[in-house]
Amino acid sequence: SNPRRFSVRSWVDRWDTGLVDLTGDQGLLAQVNGRTSAVVIDWFDARDETWKAQITHVAIDMSTVYAKAAREALPHAQLVVDRFHVVKKANEMVDTVRRRVTQPERGRRGRKSDVEWINRRRLRASERLTNEQRSTLFEKLTSADPHGDIAAAWIAKELLRDVLRCTDRGGLRHEIRDRLYRFYTFCAACRVPEIGKLATTVSAWQEPMILAITTGLSNARSEGYNRIVKHVGRIAFGFRTPENQRRRVRWACTRRSRRVAPSRRQCHC
Repeated sequence: SNPRRFSVRSWVDRWDTGLVDLTGDQGLLAQVNGRTSAVVIDWFDARDETWKAQITHVAIDMSTVYAKAAREALPHAQLVVDRFHVVKKANEMVDTVRRRVTQPERGRRGRKSDVEWINRRRLRASERLTNEQRSTLFEKLTSADPHGDIAAAWIAKELLRDVLRCTDRGGLRHEIRDRLYRFYTFCAACRVPEIGKLATTVSAWQEPMILAITTGLSNARSEGYNRIVKHVGRIAFGFRTPENQRRRVRWACTRRSRRVAPSRRQCHC
């Protein structure tokens, strides 16, 4: 009988967790397979205690998985939630309210002829509007939504952004507390369920958010490396071997310069 050959396959998670040096020049520290708190904790447990003691802050997005990993693996470090992701949550809340209101009022999805749809971008970047444009936008939203849910969601989002703007003025504690009080008071007075859900989320992440305001730290560098990782995967049309993928990603995220071939004008014969 002919001998049969069997191939052994090892299944891995298609997603990796990247650990990045936020303030130094070490770049991508590690690339751990999986997006669970257990794999991150195991990686930190294998590191030297003296090295881990030097980590003072951990900046993440609004992920409970990584928050748990940071608290268990680095209990002495302070957790910071990125301000961009807080604003993203607020903008998603406004979009959710806008879609919920449009469907029963008009019996369809939003179109260009609808006030709430054509002004959806203005609802996000309202700092570019003048006082007159803000007043006009508020009047249009009130006329399009008789219950005022969209306008209330917009106001709640702007009040939360006022809290985050304290970073530009040095992150004074009394100013942060005052603006947080205004945000929570407005949310408590509203009957819009999406606004109440946003207030609950902000309350759960309040201390890491305040720490981000006072320190000015963010996970912008990790987001930048995440873009590089995705770009490497696209230009390679995928990887068959995870080890080759990690090697390629680490090379792309840790190189400091690339040697460029001299042009003909630079070459002297």
